[in-house]
Amino acid sequence: MFYREAGDFKTSYRDDSQTFPISFDRWRYYAVLIVAFGVIPFLINDYWANALLVPFLIYAIAAIGLNILTGYCGQVSLGTGGFMAVGAYACYKLMTAFPDVSILIHVLLAGGVTALVGVLFGLPSLRIKGFYLAVATLAAQFFLVWLFNKVPWFYNYSASGQISAPERTFLGHAVTGPATTASAKYLFCLAILVVLAWLARNLTRGTIGRKWMAIRDMDIAAEIIGVNPLTAKLSAFAVSSFFVGVSGALFFAVYLGAVEVGEAFGIQKSFLVLFMIIIGGLGSIFGSFAGAAFLVLLPVVLKVIGVDLLGWPTDIVAHIQLVIIGALIVMFLILEPHGLAQLWRVAKEKLRLWPFPY
Repeated sequence: MFYREAGDFKTSYRDDSQTFPISFDRWRYYAVLIVAFGVIPFLINDYWANALLVPFLIYAIAAIGLNILTGYCGQVSLGTGGFMAVGAYACYKLMTAFPDVSILIHVLLAGGVTALVGVLFGLPSLRIKGFYLAVATLAAQFFLVWLFNKVPWFYNYSASGQISAPERTFLGHAVTGPATTASAKYLFCLAILVVLAWLARNLTRGTIGRKWMAIRDMDIAAEIIGVNPLTAKLSAFAVSSFFVGVSGALFFAVYLGAVEVGEAFGIQKSFLVLFMIIIGGLGSIFGSFAGAAFLVLLPVVLKVIGVDLLGWPTDIVAHIQLVIIGALIVMFLILEPHGLAQLWRVAKEKLRLWPFPY
């Protein structure tokens, strides 16, 4: 069988601790990047960009952010939609106040603003956890949506209450506004996702990530061995909120172009991202990608099969989608709590041992 680690010997600790210790995994990773950056931009069209690829990239960033907080640090959050709204409105205010600054800087600064807000709403985690923390973050979700609806300054006193992204370019290509192209939006989001995923992977494998996981597994024992709960929990909230804020800024500026906070960043958005990490796998960067890909692809597949091929009404297909997602969540929580990521790990182990019994 071709999937073997035979011959992959290591001569240093650095080589032994790398993300892909098996050379086949490394080359597969490089091949995926080559296809993503060098092939797909020449084949993509508006439908594939708006229906699948761009929302997948943006939701993957949000899922990684929530997975850092919930999967790695064990802090349950139901306020993802509200934090995405913070990133979107921060990006909008920056874009309108500083029109000559690069859109990339605006997106990153929007993530920084969201990180500050996340730390503020993460303070209750120092006293409460579990269900009570989930309720506190749910309150943050409703409060942030109410705030952006009721304070006209956030939407520049627009009569409709809607915010619209002005046209901005990056490296000479429009990535926001009506003049943007599918490949430009896709490459802009892809580049940000690759950098943030690399950052998240290194954070979770380093000292900070080990502190997060110690807090997740048993916070009292972690404090006894020297982990500071204050810095560990608040750093998880800050990093998670930064990722979610960046995804919210991209969701508004690059993907939708115009949003109304109640419709785009309601409680449904928080549950959607939470379902992504539950189905994909808690405590796994790959699981964030898998969950985002699954829940972005599922509505498209159901529409093609149910509406286009079988002629079912759209509302029936939407209800079927909810039933499938609910059934999968229950199934994964009972049978495989680590989600699709664990199924992928098991499949790789079986390939490594094939044809011998597992």
